[in-house]
Amino acid sequence: MKINQVSKTSVKKTVHKIETKLIYDNNSAQASHLTLQPGESLKPHITPVDVFFYILEGTPEIMVGDEKQVVEQDCLVESPKDIPHCIYNNSDKVVRVLVVKAPKPTSKTIFL
Repeated sequence: MKINQVSKTSVKKTVHKIETKLIYDNNSAQASHLTLQPGESLKPHITPVDVFFYILEGTPEIMVGDEKQVVEQDCLVESPKDIPHCIYNNSDKVVRVLVVKAPKPTSKTIFL
């Protein structure tokens, strides 16, 4: 059994400039643990695969396509491939999100 402990996973440098830890990476899927401090956000972007966001902590505002709303902890948000999406932490508390891409992307993300 392989166990990845998030607290011991190194931070991956990304264009988003937030704490991102790649915790699962194989051909079938990719999972990252994101931590957004108050006021931080991702850059709006489009991924070439389906993505879902599971809110572990906090209440981020999530944009998928032309919809944008605050999402509570323990909710899952789907973002189909080729649709713009983004996560914003407009709160005064830390936000933690599990992001899963399936299958693992083989082409680049487009930043808007």
